[in-house]
Amino acid sequence: LSSEFLEFCDGKDQVLVIEEGQPEFIEQQLSTFLYRAGSSVKLRGKGILPMAGEYTGQVMLDGITAFLKDAAPQMLPALVRAPNEDRPQIPDLSKTVPIRPPGFCTGCPERPIFAAMKLVQKETGKLQISADIGCHLFGSLPPFEIGGATMGYGLGPAANAAFDGGGERRPVSIIGDGGFWHNGLSSSFTNMAFNKSDGVAVIVDNFYSAATGGQDVMSSRADNPTKATKHPITKALKGIGIDWVRQVDRTYDVGHMRDVLREALTTDAPGPKVIVASSECMLNKQRREKPLAQQAIKQGRRVETPRFGVDEDVCTGDHACIRLSGCPSLSLKKLDDPLRDDPVASIDQSCVGCGNCGEVADAAVLCPSFYRADVVHNPSRWEARMAAFRARVIGWLQSRRAARRLDFGGTA
Repeated sequence: LSSEFLEFCDGKDQVLVIEEGQPEFIEQQLSTFLYRAGSSVKLRGKGILPMAGEYTGQVMLDGITAFLKDAAPQMLPALVRAPNEDRPQIPDLSKTVPIRPPGFCTGCPERPIFAAMKLVQKETGKLQISADIGCHLFGSLPPFEIGGATMGYGLGPAANAAFDGGGERRPVSIIGDGGFWHNGLSSSFTNMAFNKSDGVAVIVDNFYSAATGGQDVMSSRADNPTKATKHPITKALKGIGIDWVRQVDRTYDVGHMRDVLREALTTDAPGPKVIVASSECMLNKQRREKPLAQQAIKQGRRVETPRFGVDEDVCTGDHACIRLSGCPSLSLKKLDDPLRDDPVASIDQSCVGCGNCGEVADAAVLCPSFYRADVVHNPSRWEARMAAFRARVIGWLQSRRAARRLDFGGTA
């Protein structure tokens, strides 16, 4: 690394180091490289850019401009005197672009966990729920708004200890698999076991430290030549003396997820109650499976891709499915029907076929308007013939219905 950096600096008078945060560890290390090599290159960094705070676009622009003014002013555009006329008014984008709060990715397996929590709270009443650092923290935002406080990475269950015991309802804490292995096992769950907590903890296990880029953790399911993976979270919990542990291997089953949460909140079993809700991060899953599927399609192999849709004739337009799932693929569609004023739910092309929308609608006993359609790439001859036959039959039925329709718009 030092040789590559020195080669980069060769022939330069000054070099700007952009390092957010403090202390300036990288800048100091690079300065050491230059000093030991006897280089005369001047290293600039925290003297121009601020020591603390986020390096926003404006902060970066101001810092780089200040650096170029001193090191290479010829690279900056010439200053133009302001004309003696008013500038055109810049439109206020906040009035034209709708606000889109951050949320879970399309198909995220954590979304059904929070949908199940909302359904449980309809039965039990409002619960004290503490959150933790990770993707699941998006559950504190609409439409779920679950998680009243966040202490730190792995400290969610420990923070809930103040609410443990004596309340009408058990406190619930949420923590990810990354937070569990980082600090949660020693600080939170050992504390729950030692103090014989009566609280409920939900471990969101998506197989990775997903919020930071999908790095493997101890409980990751993939083979890793340099890291120790495939260590089940349930075994670690049993090892510290927690007996009531439930493993949910498919979080998209909202009904089952709701039932397990209800059991944890109502059981008479002593000690902490821990639910390990496991399903793979959809973003990582898509990164792995999409290239394989595309390659298979190019090779002429048969590939099925699940897609979901909404039957416009069945949808009632109450949009409860959107409020309970919050999926980015779910949107609204205005019908060309004078008898129906309210828009219906619609699923756009970003759908990844996770099925959460239909599972939520079924668990919450909503309208049965969701349907699944499997798109078949490179179908067999029999499938192609059947598809053509079905299309002809459907076309004949549609033309027959159209012929029976009364038309009141004729001209005299």
